[in-house]
Amino acid sequence: MKTRLMMLVLLLQVVVVKAQEKLDLATILKQIEQQNPQLKMYDAEIKSMDEMAKGAKDWESPQLGTGLWMVPYNTSMWRRGMDGSTGMGQYAISLEQMFPNKSNLNANAKLMETASSVELENKKGVAFNLFSLAKQNFVEWKLAKEKAKVLEQNQQLLSFMIRSTEIRYKNGLEKLNTYYKAKAALANIENMQLMLQNDIKQNRIMLNTLMNRNKLSNFDIDTVYPQKQYQSSLYDSTTLANHRSDIKAIVQSIVLNGLEQAVEKSMLKPEFGVKYEHMFGFGGMPMQYSLMGMIKIPVAWSTKSERANIEGLKWRSEALRQEKDMLLSEIRGRAFGKVSELQTKEKQLKLFEQQIIPAFRKNYQSLQLAYEQNTAELFMLFDAWESLNMIQLNYIDLQKEYLKMQIELDRILELR
Repeated sequence: MKTRLMMLVLLLQVVVVKAQEKLDLATILKQIEQQNPQLKMYDAEIKSMDEMAKGAKDWESPQLGTGLWMVPYNTSMWRRGMDGSTGMGQYAISLEQMFPNKSNLNANAKLMETASSVELENKKGVAFNLFSLAKQNFVEWKLAKEKAKVLEQNQQLLSFMIRSTEIRYKNGLEKLNTYYKAKAALANIENMQLMLQNDIKQNRIMLNTLMNRNKLSNFDIDTVYPQKQYQSSLYDSTTLANHRSDIKAIVQSIVLNGLEQAVEKSMLKPEFGVKYEHMFGFGGMPMQYSLMGMIKIPVAWSTKSERANIEGLKWRSEALRQEKDMLLSEIRGRAFGKVSELQTKEKQLKLFEQQIIPAFRKNYQSLQLAYEQNTAELFMLFDAWESLNMIQLNYIDLQKEYLKMQIELDRILELR
């Protein structure tokens, strides 16, 4: 009985620890990188391409043939004649092997070994999109908690007003019109708290989904979110070309096009082969053999396809280069625009932090003091509270806009 009780206590401790699990952003992103099924799909595809590349230098299979050779239909002629003459016909075994040219094997092997490079860059692009989605949900969760904290503080202030009004009303010192307005505001705060709890639940489900965990796994987040400073060097052309996975994928596609051209060009070179035949003669005919060399000559009428492919690949590479330049210009423009928006939001946040919120808070505090001294009306205090509550919530919404811009810029620059 004692053992069972101890096991129950340990089990309850495990459940409590699990319920109190707290994850920071770095841990969440690492889990996504390791466990997300979409990224695992890319890993499998890349592994598939790499495995297929191992057979790139295989030769063609040898051809083995066997059968009758120059045999008369009259089977009596197969046997040795009465006069000692040998029979007619032979049984043959042949072996034929083509030797592919070395340049073709090397070009094809290099092409297949490099083929997975494009998928690797595509995987990185998908990973950053998933990271961006995770950051958005993380930030929404973080700010929902902050908003809930502000609402809780303002709920306490509002509750104090309501209790104070009830006491004053009993003493005939207060009217009830603003009192009911305050009661409605109190109920509205409770409604907003419920909405925030639901938002947090949705954020938790989305993060669990991205980490490929049980959708209802309970955990909390460490609300520390890194503030970044973006240097102009992060969005110059060279840095973007070295960081953006889609641009690197285009570069790799151009490389693959060049390797495909090399394969097509190698097919314009001749291939050699050898054929050996061994014959067993009938009716005393001696054994014979033949040994022949072969050459496959690419002539003009048999290489039109290869030459057309070479020309087509050249123009495809040119199209990809133009796409790269266009994409690079577009990304730089978006980065500059987002940095400008961030700078504006930073100034707005500083105004809220240093001037706007302190002014509204002092306004409320002065009216609260006046109300306690019976020199201000309840509606004046309620208006001051309402303004303070609204401006604090607006500040959190402004923070959300700022952080989402930062997340978008991280996605544009592909920063972790």
